[in-house]
Amino acid sequence: MPYQNVYEMRMNFVKQLALPLAALMMTVSACAQTSEKDAIQAAAQQTEKMGTTGTVHLTKEEFLSKVFNYEKNSEWKYEGDLPAIVDFYATWCGPCKAIAPVLEELAAEYEGKIHIYKIDTDQEQELAAAFGIRSIPTLLFIPMDGQPQMSMGAMPKAQLKEAIEKVLLQKQ
Repeated sequence: MPYQNVYEMRMNFVKQLALPLAALMMTVSACAQTSEKDAIQAAAQQTEKMGTTGTVHLTKEEFLSKVFNYEKNSEWKYEGDLPAIVDFYATWCGPCKAIAPVLEELAAEYEGKIHIYKIDTDQEQELAAAFGIRSIPTLLFIPMDGQPQMSMGAMPKAQLKEAIEKVLLQKQ
């Protein structure tokens, strides 16, 4: 009998705590999901805002007129007036978000010397497919003369500057 009472007391205690504890866990979980979604959305908005200062977001049509009209030309022919970097990215991509402020800084630093364009691969899937983009970020370095060069993955600022100087501005 005493064993039965102790068991019943424990079960009642657990039942009394289980419901409030479950409710608390669900509330904490919902808050964590909401703040994670909010953080991702805020980062995407910040990336979009930053794109208005130095980098230029391109659609397929703008790409065809400013960079390369692959529908008209079978061989590479750069349409631009300055060397360029094209950043193929997605708003949900962590490394893309990490490199975005660096590209903004470089756009300001090299203003009038190079263009830095951005292509959202989710919005411009046909364009991404035309260049065989399979991982993001992918950077396309386009010198005024010669063939473009691709680099996959986020690069540190020093490495990006070196590529700009050597590949785009062709400084030794």
